[in-house]
Amino acid sequence: MITLYDYWRSSASYRVRIALGLAGLDWQAVAVNLVEGQHKTPAHLARNPQGLVPVLEIDGLRLTQSLAIVEYLDETRGLGLLPATPADRARVRAIAHAIAMDIHPICNLGTARHAVSASDGAITMEGWMQHFIGRGLAAVEAMLPGGDFCWAEGVTLADLCLMPQVYNAQRWQVDLADMPKIRRVAERLAAIQAFAAAHPDRWA
Repeated sequence: MITLYDYWRSSASYRVRIALGLAGLDWQAVAVNLVEGQHKTPAHLARNPQGLVPVLEIDGLRLTQSLAIVEYLDETRGLGLLPATPADRARVRAIAHAIAMDIHPICNLGTARHAVSASDGAITMEGWMQHFIGRGLAAVEAMLPGGDFCWAEGVTLADLCLMPQVYNAQRWQVDLADMPKIRRVAERLAAIQAFAAAHPDRWA
């Protein structure tokens, strides 16, 4: 049995749920409640010393880091999430990394809470999220060529990163009015079963 240790609102877990759906795999979810601190328990730290989600148990392996997991599924299940040419693969990874490595870490719940606490109330959670998600997605908007997907005519690694970040933007009321390319892609992706099934509302 394939087992995914995740948290319903985790962007990183959301990416992996989409990939598992695209692969058509049967799997079971084990919730790790980040709000309750379950990611800091000895049991979870034994699965992932970083104390993060997701963790995927598959093929006799225990894998961590969402992008590494997604690329493993891509390579072993033939998902076609990266283009054929090195130049296009670099562009897709650049979009994916702009979200997963630049926006996501600074908007991680632990990071944002620390900033709010250290500022003695000068920074609010909403203000922090709106600033960094808004600024980050504005850059992603400029990186997209325009079309139904982040790149070319099909789902890529970049789309798996974008959709969870759009969810976060909506959650924190980030204004996407000036980001028509992102809104177009998000609307197209929402109609794909693997994306719809992975949505946090299905896992709350």
